Amino acid sequence: MMYRHSPIPESKIPFAANPVFQHLLDIYAGETNKVISVWREFSGEDLSYSPHRRSSTILEQMRHQLLSERRFFAEFLGFTEPDPSKILPKEPTVDAFTETVRDLAMHRLDEIASKDEKWWLEKVRFFDVERQRIWIFWRRVLHTAHHRAQLTGYLRMLNKPVPPVYGPTADATWIGADPTNTEDAARRA
Repeated sequence: MMYRHSPIPESKIPFAANPVFQHLLDIYAGETNKVISVWREFSGEDLSYSPHRRSSTILEQMRHQLLSERRFFAEFLGFTEPDPSKILPKEPTVDAFTETVRDLAMHRLDEIASKDEKWWLEKVRFFDVERQRIWIFWRRVLHTAHHRAQLTGYLRMLNKPVPPVYGPTADATWIGADPTNTEDAARRA
């Protein structure tokens, strides 16, 4: 999958101490690139947009992504993270938010790479229950995908292009893209 923006290129992804966990690094970097691809489609004028009075604005979604991810990595996984007062950009611009999410992810990649199997499988507190760190990590990835999907809906409502994140969209395709939109495509083995 080729992204228009690859703030974290494959060449910058560290190698996991245990190769079994390399997929965590690759997927976390890829998911961060997907978030940035979606966020970059918004303009500064869009940040106050919300499709409904009970929905978050685009700016609130971006703030939540940065603060929530910081909490997951610091509180639940035990990573070294900046103080929450240093997480949000001083200027609430799309560029500032995308740079911040990238910079925080780059720092986390080194920590993810250093962890061994025992550490990933250890149970730790997650809100009011205990879960393995690997479970918490995947929960974080899913949480990020959930909010990114919300913002792709906002893009549609604003009549802006939706970038490809898992494959082609109505706005972006390429030679070799093979979406599964038919029963025949689904039958391929």
